[in-house]
Amino acid sequence: MRACMLAYTFYDADNRVRRYAEALVRRGDQVDAIALAREGQPSFEVIRGVRVYRIQKRSIDETGPFSYLIKLLLFFLRSAWFLAVRAFREPYQLIHVHSVPDFEVFATIVPRLLGTRVILDIHDIVPEFYASKFKVGERSLIFRALLLVERLSIAYSNHVIIANHLWYDKLTQRSVRPEKCTAIINYPDPAIFSRRGGLARAGNEFVLCYPGTLSWHQGIDLAVEAIALLRGDIPELRLQLIGDGPERENLKRLIRERGLEDRISLIGLIPMEEVAEIMSRIDLGIVPKRADSFGNEAFSTKIMEFMAMNVPVLASRTRVDEYYFHDGIVQFFESGNVPDLADKIRLLYQDSGRRAELRSRSSAFIAQNSWDTRQHEYFGLIDRWASTRQLAAV
Repeated sequence: MRACMLAYTFYDADNRVRRYAEALVRRGDQVDAIALAREGQPSFEVIRGVRVYRIQKRSIDETGPFSYLIKLLLFFLRSAWFLAVRAFREPYQLIHVHSVPDFEVFATIVPRLLGTRVILDIHDIVPEFYASKFKVGERSLIFRALLLVERLSIAYSNHVIIANHLWYDKLTQRSVRPEKCTAIINYPDPAIFSRRGGLARAGNEFVLCYPGTLSWHQGIDLAVEAIALLRGDIPELRLQLIGDGPERENLKRLIRERGLEDRISLIGLIPMEEVAEIMSRIDLGIVPKRADSFGNEAFSTKIMEFMAMNVPVLASRTRVDEYYFHDGIVQFFESGNVPDLADKIRLLYQDSGRRAELRSRSSAFIAQNSWDTRQHEYFGLIDRWASTRQLAAV
């Protein structure tokens, strides 16, 4: 099968997009990816067998909805032209479109009319994502307009994948029939994230790590405040922040104001392989999302990536994480509560037995919930479509 991944993202740093693309390549399919470029990246590159076309550069420096929308629209036009040309030269059987935004799915219009199957993969439900990012209410005109775009995008697609079961319930109540929607969470790919935690590290530092988007709903500022509270109690404490996002400059300023430049490092956006290497040398993974925002129902793939790397996890108690995990495999703290976050960091720093318990109990969980054990859900979905098309042609 010839397949294409279409995503307004940096391919090399996006676990969900890479996981699908590289799994298809490993089973013998030919896969292209259309994505964004960071400064200095080539416009074309082959990564683990996937042909990556970077059609637009992006710096994550949007100051408001308008500047964000302009970049999305430009990518939409470029990707629509790219796919239209390919539809006549090297047609795809499947185009897997990753949202945000939902309307990117309409860039497939020419190949769709020529018979290509189209999946819309909703990583984040856009109306709620927009409301959280730009602080608008759910009764606003823009929120209702985004709901309409969601429904139209879903109606246009052949099938919809949604990133967690809470959002599956929400979408099947408001925008899509259950038989047209499948929930597939962000399972870690063992080809990148495998159990090699505990590698030797120089010094006696106790290292925490957050890898992901630097957004307000992720609560990274709360982790910075917790490190400030613990500065005198745990001199060995360090925090590594991996990624980029709209809160980058605010976090830099907060780190400077708290005098934590020697304790907290901002590493920036790097390929997933390098993220895994850093994870292999840390003591504790931290996921401090805010439960009173979009983060309450946004599933964090980083939790399971930490587990796959044999790293104990400290996470805020959110609705989505309580749905999938329990206190035996994740150490929870009260979301938004900086003193409680600091107390739980101190507990895990002092109690190596608790860290070992978390690693041990998460081992069985991740054995049943890695991409290797779950990829058949995706293969079965797309292969049923391929069989239907072939029978129809006969």
